[in-house]
Amino acid sequence: MTATTDGSTGAALPARAAAASDTTTATLTTPEAAGVPEAAARAARRATDVLLAAQDDQGWWKGDLETNVTMDAEDLLLRQFLGILDETTTEAAARFIRGEQRPDGTWATFYGGPGDLSATIEAYVALRLAGDAPDAPHMAKASAWVRERGGIAAARVFTRIWLALFGWWKWADLPELPPELIWFPSWMPLNIYDFGCWARQTIVPLTIVSAKRPVRPAPFPLDELHTDPERPNPVKPLAPVASWDGAFQRLDKALHQFRKVAPRRLRRAAMNAAARWIIERQENDGCWGGIQPPAVYSVIALHLLGYDLQHPVMREGLASLDRFAVWRADGARMIEACQSPVWDTCLATIALVDAGLPVDHPQLVKAADWMLGEEIVRPGDWAVKRPQLPPGGWAFEFHNDNYPDIDDTAEVALALRRVRHHDPERVDRAIGRAVRWNLGMQSRNGAWGAFDVDNTSPFPNRLPFCDFGEVIDPPSADVTAHVVEMLAAEGLAHDPRTRRGIAWLLAEQEPNGSWFGRWGVNYLYGTGSVVPALTAAGLPVSHPAIRRAVTWLESVQNDDGGWGEDLRSYQHVKEWSGRGASTASQTAWALMALLAAGERDSGAVERGVRWLADTQRADGTWDEPYFTGTGFPWDFSINYHLYRQVFPLTALGRYLHGDPFERNLLARPDRTARRAAAPQAAGG
Repeated sequence: MTATTDGSTGAALPARAAAASDTTTATLTTPEAAGVPEAAARAARRATDVLLAAQDDQGWWKGDLETNVTMDAEDLLLRQFLGILDETTTEAAARFIRGEQRPDGTWATFYGGPGDLSATIEAYVALRLAGDAPDAPHMAKASAWVRERGGIAAARVFTRIWLALFGWWKWADLPELPPELIWFPSWMPLNIYDFGCWARQTIVPLTIVSAKRPVRPAPFPLDELHTDPERPNPVKPLAPVASWDGAFQRLDKALHQFRKVAPRRLRRAAMNAAARWIIERQENDGCWGGIQPPAVYSVIALHLLGYDLQHPVMREGLASLDRFAVWRADGARMIEACQSPVWDTCLATIALVDAGLPVDHPQLVKAADWMLGEEIVRPGDWAVKRPQLPPGGWAFEFHNDNYPDIDDTAEVALALRRVRHHDPERVDRAIGRAVRWNLGMQSRNGAWGAFDVDNTSPFPNRLPFCDFGEVIDPPSADVTAHVVEMLAAEGLAHDPRTRRGIAWLLAEQEPNGSWFGRWGVNYLYGTGSVVPALTAAGLPVSHPAIRRAVTWLESVQNDDGGWGEDLRSYQHVKEWSGRGASTASQTAWALMALLAAGERDSGAVERGVRWLADTQRADGTWDEPYFTGTGFPWDFSINYHLYRQVFPLTALGRYLHGDPFERNLLARPDRTARRAAAPQAAGG
């Protein structure tokens, strides 16, 4: 296991505290007057050395996955609820939470973002658990800000659920989630498979919590977070009955009435069915879905049904949550919402090969061995919509066999194709299964979502409960682009299914020439994904869509030569589209698109490459405090600590050595004919 500079395990990259420092204080490498190619080559060599040194002995890479302090606050609240909160954990978490507080007393959900009401409430409560006095200056400033924004009553539903667990909010004033939902057939509106997999895994355990309505004794009052402590739960007016919001608000009222008359045996049977669903989906490492929120709520739900903390399901579930903790050198403890080893490993492999590392380098072979061992070969929840489709693919995390990821599967296939493995037939078989599975997961419109097929129901987002972010998984440009690029690498660029994906991408281009980025920020990520995919699939660089993309990228380049985009572009604020402080990962995405579009010798590319070379630290890394990844656009943002390393190296490598397709790393003639004859995938 490789230790990071922050004392955690995983990729040896700078910690959050170091990343947030002003770049003017960093030691920067200044390229000599020899020229941009020479500077790029030096930067690529240093970045390669850093990445090779960060690989785990088992062959994988993993950078820290940083989100926001609600993960840390909810971890403490869970432990308080279960009666297992200890002083060491509390103080370490509180140290991290205090360090993330902004000067105005608030907490944001991303670096440089505005204060967020729910995050501030949850962080404040966590610090109260840690013993911080409400009249301490940092606490008083936070509570005053909360009251000015409407208090607890204005917070999101999830925040109020956590408070209801301790009597700080009334369960009756929360949206109802009946456990009978577990019995809805897949053709019925609002069945659990209408929700994206991350929401589905969270909602099922919460139906049990909602039915039980537990209250643990509150360790202190929270009157200071209410605008009116005498009436802390104000009644909100209903929307017009003819509106969707009004209709679902009235449905929620009806469900509250049903709760009063629901037969006890029926409700108990529904909760037991939900519990079986939860237990069946526990992963081998004890977690659920490889992500923290479903694990937290699953533990609470099962505990309410009588599972004691020593039960194997509970014991392993709690142990898995401990593995989400990143302990830092200063004694602070940060909770990752998720871990990304498969994603990080395939991106690192692609970066190293594209930067010129020999394709049979031992560390690349070790990475390929590890990825091959992570292939998922059993059905998961995706089979509800595709019961005849054979399995094959990769998840994002160490363990998440129920939910392989279409995006990860495409990128792993692209990574494996770059490595000269000692067992090429094994690689062929694994990629063949992945191609078949990805083709079978194509949605009706010709595009791809991240986890499910045609997960586009308009109803889940309308529920009063679902105010925490995106709860469905519609096709997106970035995922579709990665699949198209993978299919092109497998000699299937002219397959009708690939052409449908290309047609969808062309139709989704924004009027300004960019593409929306669902899983990365934002139009820079979407455009940086789509342009390389389209050119790999055979679109000429003279194609109007490619030229519009180039024009847009050139128009949003910063004066310093880099590119950046603020998360506020997700709020449809035009001035933020492609605009923001330059970052290493977003500059790399822009460069990858421009290079794929044949712009290697352009001034924009030269300035971008020079910016990467100029801002690289002496140790071969880049500083990137900004969040350039997303879980839910705007609502849940991610700083992938490895992005600042893998994407710049990929861009520099392609600048120095050319496109991977042109270099014959992909779509080699010995495979093309065989792959072009691939059978039609079941359900595609």
